[in-house]
Amino acid sequence: MIATRFVTDRLAMLPLRVEYAEAMTPVLADPGLYEFTGGEPPTAGALTERYRRQVAGPGRPGESWLNWVISATQYDELVGYVQATVLGDEAEIAWVLGTTWQGLGYAKEAAVGLVGWLEAHGAARIIAHVHPDHIASAGVAAAAGLRRTEQMDDGELLWVR
Repeated sequence: MIATRFVTDRLAMLPLRVEYAEAMTPVLADPGLYEFTGGEPPTAGALTERYRRQVAGPGRPGESWLNWVISATQYDELVGYVQATVLGDEAEIAWVLGTTWQGLGYAKEAAVGLVGWLEAHGAARIIAHVHPDHIASAGVAAAAGLRRTEQMDDGELLWVR
C-alpha cells in the first residue's frame, strides 16, 4: 500500500516528503503536544532524519508505513500529520495536530478521512492507541468510527473499528 494524496472538506493529506520537515518543525514545537505520548519537540535536523526513515519504509515484506502531513487548504499551511502502519488488512493509525490548530475540528476531519481512505484501500480492521486521560483524542477516535475497548497496550487503551 502506498500513501496517496486525499482531501476532505477543509484539509489535504499530502504524502510525506523529507522536504516537509522544515515547515513541520514549528507545528510540532509545543512541548504540550507530548504530554500523553512522551518525547519532546523535534529539531529540524531530527525531524528530517525521522522523515527519511519514514519515507524509506519498514523494509519488512507485507508491512507499509503510510504518512501524510495535513494541510489546511484555506490557509495553505501545514497543521499536523496522520499516519498508519499497515500489516495485512490491519492498520494502526495516529494523528497529531499542532496546538495552534486544535479545537477547529481538523483532527476529527483528518482521522475520518484517513479511516475512509484506509477502508477504500482494503483495511478491514483499524486500531488507534489512546491514552486513557486524553479526552480530545478519544473524541477523535470516536468520530472516526472506532470504539473503545478495555484492552491496554503500553498504558494506552485500544480503540478499534
